[in-house]
Amino acid sequence: MPDTFSLAPQQDERRIVWLFSRVCSTFRAHTPTRTDVIMAGLSAVLLVLAFPDFNLSPLAWIGLTPVIVVVLRAPHLKARAFLLGWITGTIFFYGSCYWLTYAMVRYGHIPTLISYLLVVPMAITAGLFPASFMLILARAVARFGIGAVFAAPFVWVALEWGRLGISGQLWNAIGYSQAYAPGLIQSSRWGGVYAVGFLILLVNASVVYSIARWSIRGLLCSSTVVAAVIIFIALQAYSGDKVPQVPVEAVVVAVQPNVPMEPVESIEESEALFTRHLQMSREALREVTDNKAPHVVIWPESPMNFMYARDPQFRELLAAFTKANQTSVIFNGLEPDNTGGSYNAAVMVNEEGRLISQYDKIRLLPFGEYVPLPHWLPGNGLISGLAGNFTPGTEYPLLPLGKARAGIFICFESAFPSIARRFANDGADLLINISNDGYLGPTPVMRQHLANAVFRAVENDRPVLRVTNTGITAYITSRGQVQDATNGFETAVRRWTVTRVSGEKTFYTRHGDVFVGACAALAILLIIASSLNVQNLIKLKP
Repeated sequence: MPDTFSLAPQQDERRIVWLFSRVCSTFRAHTPTRTDVIMAGLSAVLLVLAFPDFNLSPLAWIGLTPVIVVVLRAPHLKARAFLLGWITGTIFFYGSCYWLTYAMVRYGHIPTLISYLLVVPMAITAGLFPASFMLILARAVARFGIGAVFAAPFVWVALEWGRLGISGQLWNAIGYSQAYAPGLIQSSRWGGVYAVGFLILLVNASVVYSIARWSIRGLLCSSTVVAAVIIFIALQAYSGDKVPQVPVEAVVVAVQPNVPMEPVESIEESEALFTRHLQMSREALREVTDNKAPHVVIWPESPMNFMYARDPQFRELLAAFTKANQTSVIFNGLEPDNTGGSYNAAVMVNEEGRLISQYDKIRLLPFGEYVPLPHWLPGNGLISGLAGNFTPGTEYPLLPLGKARAGIFICFESAFPSIARRFANDGADLLINISNDGYLGPTPVMRQHLANAVFRAVENDRPVLRVTNTGITAYITSRGQVQDATNGFETAVRRWTVTRVSGEKTFYTRHGDVFVGACAALAILLIIASSLNVQNLIKLKP
């Protein structure tokens, strides 16, 4: 009897040792190796290089290949796949959005090291979406075989769509890397920026498949898919090149005043900046040769904080200017709402000095124009006082430019496809984007932000007039060609003509995110199927 009792502790100890060894073994198996991490980092670097200011956009078409290859060598290790995707995503978002530190250092006076550390949580959070992509893809390949790698485009764009819905941000979606290659982005007319991202992921998946199945059959399959993508892009680029000749409806003068970001310290300085707007506009109007079409001057969003409703002197001076120069003026104003708050608005005053239209910004900038935190949270009032607390608008008015109609959106609203699409659906002949990137300095944000406006033009087959405070001001054709662009942080004016469109709407304008919604549905079905024990029924053979 004593011998029996003496064996029990030994059995418990052996069981504990066995469990501990299993845990350690499992942990080691799911921990990425140094080579794995290097490959994940390589993918992140390739993607960063594909975006401005490196502008090596072709790298996006193979950028995800290294990390997908190492993940799919052991697709059953789900935690490893998730971690590698997280590493790739975190490095990519940090490397392509490091410019967020500029305003913290220069205007927030936050120490440089702390500013760079503050960007880390944002990058880690955004990195969860590529991490989820790798997890889902690894699970699908583990269940159905390497052929499931061709599900990558569906999963990736579905998660980008999800990122916009969850975080309110779609910044540097992979399709935006191709913004400055007009021939490669015409598919956005039917699928938005997601369609371009889908094609990029399809090519990445094809390269991965050829590496994983290094054989004549594997190479033939991959080559066929890539060739199909090339043919499809070529057909999209060729279609719709003919531009009908239509009469000029208005002449637009775009003013880039280069208003400093530092707070105005005196009334004299404020008056001098306002005078700069007026003088630049007068000089540009004198050089307009077409005096038959109506003239429209556009001033950008800037720190000037024009207040049309609250400032009688400003109203009088602006009315005198419009009457004397026979021009309408569109400007950015801080306008009151009905509750005592303020709108960030785009206001239009006509040749008679009367206000005829006002668009109130709908998509406000988190922690810049409002604080996305509960009012009861401690410190929320202090943050609101520093960041601002604007009221979001709800209406989509069209602005008259002669007989043409324009939809206008403010600053980073260009990153939201739904706003431009709504204007185009309501009958806009063109789109106007007024913006101010000055707070973020001469960094890649200037061309990354412009890339959003390029896609809004192509998606809706409408030209975009982009008028900025510090650059980049440009005319973007309906094909996505950036013309007459200004340099950054200098004063400049541009003169453009405006015409009406035929009234035709793109598939994307009419139906919106139908394509990416279908991709999301298929991705969900893939997740469900890969969770069920149906491998023998629907296994994808290589």
